[in-house]
Amino acid sequence: MAQLEHFTTPVDGVVARMRALDVTLPRQDGVAVFNRVYLAVTEAIDECVDSGGFPDARAAITLDVRFAERYLGVAEGGRPPACWRPLLLFRRHPGVRPLQFALSGINAHIGHDLALAVVDACRTLGCEPAELEDEFERVGALLVSLEERIREELMPGPDLLQLTDPLTHLFGSWSLERARDAAWSAARALWALRGLPDLAEEFAERLDAAVGCAGRMLLTPLPN
Repeated sequence: MAQLEHFTTPVDGVVARMRALDVTLPRQDGVAVFNRVYLAVTEAIDECVDSGGFPDARAAITLDVRFAERYLGVAEGGRPPACWRPLLLFRRHPGVRPLQFALSGINAHIGHDLALAVVDACRTLGCEPAELEDEFERVGALLVSLEERIREELMPGPDLLQLTDPLTHLFGSWSLERARDAAWSAARALWALRGLPDLAEEFAERLDAAVGCAGRMLLTPLPN
């Protein structure tokens, strides 16, 4: 794989930015809910890099940082793509539960941002997506812990959450594993279309819109 000419911000740099958001945002804010679970996973990735858990540390750092920067750009006030707009619009809605905020953020970040981050990383490193697949899988395995953390922190206890509760069905209607697989396919498609910029842009816009539509449905206000 080509050497990284202009090294990107290290993972601990994006961790610091997420921690700053955690301090600044109101605790019940929808973006803050997502930020907390994403921060924990990014800290785990940072520890994995520091301990030599990635055979190609440069590739892993580049992919993770490019990925995180897409979320941070939105959270820090940049112009949001369609996939993030539902969460920004409903972030203070009293009828939306914390679990929904977390799922909507994960949907936007993995369903849309991850595919574009793979392409960003390939351009930075001068490599093909296939050369990043091992790092993609290792980072993806850590991302799966998002679901576990959400279940532990944001799902009500079994005495409070009944099978008839719509939150039960909402949680079961979205799969991080499927979203990650779809992101890899979308990244490969975008890379294959890089010589056709108009078509690549159209594909990315449609991906953004579709992910945004799913995110809006995940934020449907529910009765308490």
